[in-house]
Amino acid sequence: MAPAPIARLLGDSRFAATAATLLTLPYWTSGIAKLVDLPGALAEARHFGLEPAIVTVVATILVQIGGSLLVILGRHAWLGAGALGVFTAIATLIAHPFWQVADPMTRFHERNTFLEHVGLIGGLMLAAILRERKP
Repeated sequence: MAPAPIARLLGDSRFAATAATLLTLPYWTSGIAKLVDLPGALAEARHFGLEPAIVTVVATILVQIGGSLLVILGRHAWLGAGALGVFTAIATLIAHPFWQVADPMTRFHERNTFLEHVGLIGGLMLAAILRERKP
């Protein structure tokens, strides 16, 4: 059992919302950046061979911002976290295939990035569990 001050903090809904905001920070900031720089977002999608690029970009923005909001607000957090988790799994396989990289330094960096993204998926799974629990 956690000490009383820690237990109070962990039970505080504002603390949970802050944690959810920080967990989803890479997603909602990326979605906003894509909205601000649509040509750049389209170029990124095309770089990875994702056509039609506009459909990919619109879907990405909706998942990144919409999923983040659901997790942060704790409303259907399971849906938001699930959408972000599936998105992350697909995007990570497309953008960071470290097993295909010949250069050891680049492979090392890509492997670390890949594993960080897998860690985000785990965090999203926990967020789905915890945000659905009622105090």
